[in-house]
Amino acid sequence: METLDLEQWWPDLFEGLDAQERYSIVQACASNWHEGWVPNREDVSDLIDCHKGTISFDEYKARTMEKVARGQASV
Repeated sequence: METLDLEQWWPDLFEGLDAQERYSIVQACASNWHEGWVPNREDVSDLIDCHKGTISFDEYKARTMEKVARGQASV
């Protein structure tokens, strides 16, 4: 994967976010991507849901820890 274009891959996840929010989400993911993380829909969706307040930060952490326990990389 040479470019990180999350909005093109999963445009529905970014619906309702303004330009600054989109930028913040992409930058958070880009930071991890440069460290070797391979983005996936579930991780990006969880991050956006946490940002929107759809899930709490504690729920976001719990989901992330579940993925780590399953051996999957996460944000």
